[in-house]
Amino acid sequence: MERTKIYFVSDAHFGVDSGLTSKSRENLFIEWLDTIKDDALELYLLGDIFDFWFEYTYVVPRGFVSVLAKLRELSNAGVKIKYFTGNHDMWVFDYLPKEIGAELHTVPEEREIGGKILYIAHGDGLGKYDRKYNMMKWMFHNKFFQFMFKWIHPDWGCRLALWCSHRSRLKHDLPETPDYEKEFLVMYSREVLEKKHVDYFIFGHRHIPYQYALNDKALFTNIGDWLFNFSYAVFDGENVKLLKYQNEK
Repeated sequence: MERTKIYFVSDAHFGVDSGLTSKSRENLFIEWLDTIKDDALELYLLGDIFDFWFEYTYVVPRGFVSVLAKLRELSNAGVKIKYFTGNHDMWVFDYLPKEIGAELHTVPEEREIGGKILYIAHGDGLGKYDRKYNMMKWMFHNKFFQFMFKWIHPDWGCRLALWCSHRSRLKHDLPETPDYEKEFLVMYSREVLEKKHVDYFIFGHRHIPYQYALNDKALFTNIGDWLFNFSYAVFDGENVKLLKYQNEK
């Protein structure tokens, strides 16, 4: 089978039990990867694949071996994997890219594929809509603060980070039917369109799977998540479709 499709998935938050256990969601994710491995040209992991990730010099968070092995299997088979850091796994450095054979991205990417312009990012910290978070993001990316965090014992560091992650989720009330025009990533996309042409905006971060026409040429897609929706997007060279994985077993 010819590899022609580009897949996008985000916000799996592996490592936390929410809805299903993390292990159950990891198994579903592996099943889904098996369904795409023959026709996938590229796979975009658009951030927050893990609920927390930090690479110490000699230590990484335990678990996720099956997921990492499956991603390496796809990479070895010729699927190009791109890993975008999110707000929960922004401390991915070189260990994961080397282990799964991925290309690491820390900023949005703009690509032209078959005459279509794609704007791709996790979605956190874009625009001027959350200055408090943007300041915190700057601190987390600061080499000095990363160095200081390394001095915390990994057991305590991981516990602290997972507790903060849990508290952060409790503060976010995601609407079932959002007011699309007030969604900050939609507003950000409109700002981008004022400066350049984009056919498809593809984001994660918000955990709400939806597509929204910004005008008669530009389509906004939020992938959703792998916590409750098990949703993903696929670009076939012409269109971006938003789909949900249905376990038929």
